[in-house]
Amino acid sequence: MKRIGILLALLMFCAFSMWAQDNSSTTSQRDTHKAAAQNDENAADQKKADAKEAGTASSAERDKVLARLDSSSKVLNELLGAPDNGIPEDVLKNAKCVAVVPSLAKGGFIFGAEHGRGVATCRTAHGWSAPAFFVVTGGSWGAQIGGEAVDLVMLIMNDNGMNELLSAKFKLGGTGSVAAGPVGRDASANTDWKLKSEVLTYSRSRGLFAGLTLNGAVIKQDDDATRAFYGRMEGFRPTLTGQVQAPPEAQRFLATVRRSKTETTERGGTQ
Repeated sequence: MKRIGILLALLMFCAFSMWAQDNSSTTSQRDTHKAAAQNDENAADQKKADAKEAGTASSAERDKVLARLDSSSKVLNELLGAPDNGIPEDVLKNAKCVAVVPSLAKGGFIFGAEHGRGVATCRTAHGWSAPAFFVVTGGSWGAQIGGEAVDLVMLIMNDNGMNELLSAKFKLGGTGSVAAGPVGRDASANTDWKLKSEVLTYSRSRGLFAGLTLNGAVIKQDDDATRAFYGRMEGFRPTLTGQVQAPPEAQRFLATVRRSKTETTERGGTQ
């Protein structure tokens, strides 16, 4: 009997051990599934947070792009509206492309450019193209302006300059000739700008016009601004050659570019 009691005790102990092991395994599996579910939930929350952050960043970038378009329109409008020292109508009428950089850099320009973001448009068979966004960096300057930001307008005057711009990486003063543009009512009497320069520049600091010439500065596409404005990447060349539809937000800027009285008369003001 004693042996039978011992045997029963051993059997009960083995059974209890197996139950405890199974229970522990079940608990462990349950804990593992719970942890995995928590990880999945955390990953989903992080994904939502990342998407929200990306959306906020995209919205902020788009706001900056719209502000750039608005500022470019104002700068160009003011430079066109100064009859004695602004951009002559005859010069704008002959331009192949117009590029505007509002508030270009800050610092001692005699030592070189800092950084500027701008917007450009080119003539097409159906009027001016949708805006293309670019960054201008580097280069030396033809005059020391001081520590104020400069509003800059560049007019691309011939096919060669236009082709260089369409390459999306245009070195000013390298393959293209850059010069300060003529100003005032009598600019049409001087034909040098028609014959020599691929790019004419107009700049203004503190409301005063300055003879700023860029040499060695590089223009390249602003990818972030392009995606923010169009909602996708659009190539520089397709945009400037009229293959991209201009959104409604671009119309004010384009209307300013079209403001030449001669051009409006010739095109019936419909572009």
